[in-house]
Amino acid sequence: MPAYQLPKRRRIFLMRHGDVTYFDDSGRTIDPETVPLNANGREQASAAGRVFAGQQVRFDRVIVSGLPRTVETARRVLAETGQHIELEIEPAWQEIRGGKLRQIPLQDLEAAFLGVFDGIVPESTRFLDGETIGELFDRVLPAVAALREDSSWDTALLVLHGGVNRAILSHALTAGGRTFFGHLAQATGCINALDVGSAPRDWVLRAINYSPPSPLHRDIRNTTMEILYAQFIQYTRS
Repeated sequence: MPAYQLPKRRRIFLMRHGDVTYFDDSGRTIDPETVPLNANGREQASAAGRVFAGQQVRFDRVIVSGLPRTVETARRVLAETGQHIELEIEPAWQEIRGGKLRQIPLQDLEAAFLGVFDGIVPESTRFLDGETIGELFDRVLPAVAALREDSSWDTALLVLHGGVNRAILSHALTAGGRTFFGHLAQATGCINALDVGSAPRDWVLRAINYSPPSPLHRDIRNTTMEILYAQFIQYTRS
């Protein structure tokens, strides 16, 4: 028998930021560019950090999108692991960008909120009348390729967003493709584990949507966007 060399792969831990509050008590939208973690989100981030600490995971690189909710989540994770790593900012991994809600016709609102995360989504589909899935792939995937081309790291932590995470996970699931699976759940504060080899198609998914405070997601049956749409309708009608 010929000799067999086990493939060498590196680990990407891909997190979604912790929970945030997008509407204030009066129903007004809070700027998603500046919104911080709420109390639940802070606990989710710290809980994730305790999981990494318990498994003695050490990160070589920690990359965030730059939006405050990703920065705060990453810092809380690192506080639990006891690591002092300078956060790297990758703006290409900011969340999928919506348009202006007031410009969307009433009859199109539900599709605008929910369509981009419904099943296998065409690249032409827009999120809240803003960015398309194709445009999301166009900016997210080159940054993924650049990360993989850097040979200096073994274990990287990425703290990003629900839509961006779906793009990366979909890319991995299709071994380097651009099919977008909108129905991949990404709970706030969740952890995904992906291994990458040297070949562009060499992706191995180890864990998806692991949520440390509630690993079985026992009490959650709705998506983030369904909940946000319900809140939006409630405040609009009140």
